[in-house]
Amino acid sequence: MTDTSDLTITQPSDREITMTRTFDAPRELVFAAHTQAEHLRHWWGRGNPLDVEIDFREGGRYRHVEHVPDGGQYAFRGEFREIVAPERVVQTFEFEGMPGHVAVETLVFTEHDGRTVVTTTTSFDTREDRDGMVESGMAQGVAESYAALDRHLATLR
Repeated sequence: MTDTSDLTITQPSDREITMTRTFDAPRELVFAAHTQAEHLRHWWGRGNPLDVEIDFREGGRYRHVEHVPDGGQYAFRGEFREIVAPERVVQTFEFEGMPGHVAVETLVFTEHDGRTVVTTTTSFDTREDRDGMVESGMAQGVAESYAALDRHLATLR
């Protein structure tokens, strides 16, 4: 188990990663921040400039391109498989730098006393794909993105 600030990461099976993080905002707002381009641009890429294309509907697709300070770009894409607003999203996730390695993410949004817990379980095709994600610096990147989300949510309250 990894604990990066308020982010908890576990590996419940040899092909899964589960991340849990609590935000000081109502579920509808945290859900919107995960599903609307005008919010995603502020936090998803660790706060770096982000190009966002999103067709948020079942069968719709998304693509995010993060622009990092050294001039590099990192692109990610996926398809929405299931949407139960504001409770759950199931989507695919693929880093374009490693095409063909497609994971399935299930995001669950649970509200308790005005605070929202986001639990993301990512399922990989192989243990090697899961381990590669862990070794890529994923924990640090997600922690930085969620810290940027905290800052963005604070501007909306």
